[in-house]
Amino acid sequence: MHSADIDRTAVAALRAERVDWQFKGLPSSTFGATVGEVADRRLDLFADGFVGPLVVLDAEALEHNLTTMAGWCARHGVALAPHGKTTMAPQLFARQLDHGSWAITAANASQLRVYRAFGVSRVLLANQLVDPAALRWLADELAADPAFEFTCWVDSVAGVRAMTEALGSASRPVDVLVELGATGGRTGARDADTAVAVAQAVAESPALRLVGVGGYEGALAHDASEQAKSTVDAYLDAVRDLVLRLHGEGRFDGVDQVIVTIGGSAYFDQVAAALTRPWPEDLPVLPVVRSGAYVTHDDGFYRGISPLGRTEGEQPFRSALRAWAQVTSKPQADLALLTIGKRDASFDEGLPEPQVVRSAGVERPLRGATVTALNDQHAFLAIGDDTVEVGDWIGLGLSHPCTVFDKWRLIPVVDGTTVVDLVRTYF
Repeated sequence: MHSADIDRTAVAALRAERVDWQFKGLPSSTFGATVGEVADRRLDLFADGFVGPLVVLDAEALEHNLTTMAGWCARHGVALAPHGKTTMAPQLFARQLDHGSWAITAANASQLRVYRAFGVSRVLLANQLVDPAALRWLADELAADPAFEFTCWVDSVAGVRAMTEALGSASRPVDVLVELGATGGRTGARDADTAVAVAQAVAESPALRLVGVGGYEGALAHDASEQAKSTVDAYLDAVRDLVLRLHGEGRFDGVDQVIVTIGGSAYFDQVAAALTRPWPEDLPVLPVVRSGAYVTHDDGFYRGISPLGRTEGEQPFRSALRAWAQVTSKPQADLALLTIGKRDASFDEGLPEPQVVRSAGVERPLRGATVTALNDQHAFLAIGDDTVEVGDWIGLGLSHPCTVFDKWRLIPVVDGTTVVDLVRTYF
């Protein structure tokens, strides 16, 4: 099993992009400089002209998370194809690949085109791809680069037919995984018989090749209760049963490596346990998890549900995300308004968490304060027993990184308050 790669020259070229007013929060003194020049200046967040609101990434926490996940996957015998939609940041893809990631996962054709612009050599697309224009582009991409490995899902006979028609006489077949879903879940065939019929349709298609089974358990449960874990385990058993059934019917004959992939960021421990149970000797399974949020973790949803945070003896991930916003108004003794809102921070899996306050250059914990609501550009801070004043900076933890990154095109990476790098995103 070898890791995918990325075009290192293309990633390095990101340092040559010019900084200007298009990038939120950066000092006006950096306008006209390259990203690399700005990173090399080692600017201070609070002394060198950054303006709020601002979201930053903690360098030490990023490295900790990358190392921790890589080590965990190696110990548990699973490959990692992290979902790149979390960050859409090629610089972070490169670091994930440097830490041994087997592939990068995409969700749609536009994300795939970003990956290919940066030369990602192995991609899982965790959806059925039926758009004719996207499929024609994919066929051209596969024909132009024999080293490019691509796999997507199929979950219906209609989808197989649409793909076959759009691909026509493409020079390389598209590798696909039958996706098994579940009632109340998201995509995927709703039962094994339907999945088997999809596999039969693939076998009859000259444009497709069946190489495994895919799925997603995260839509079936949303907490760490015993009931949730039982629901996930039942689904994982159904996926295993489907793999074995398809194997028994000869659907994987001639396939050197049968990909079986499940797994978001909430239950990857259960996924790994299920996918690494013994398989028949003549069934060469590659178990793959697709967790993506681990790279930054968070101070909300994933902090509460991550397996490494709720399993004794495991090294938990650390939140690498923090937002900084100033107190712009204090109209009441118990209420402050901050210069951050829905355009800047996630709010779909919990509101920002006030953690620290910087006043006159001194940082201290902020106790008892709560963000109660977000408008487009304001956060309502219930102050509690502590105190803040107009002009103070509030450091906030964020929940659900997937809906943070898409609001920021260039994100400072910090060591303490010193900017040591900047990460470019593509949404």
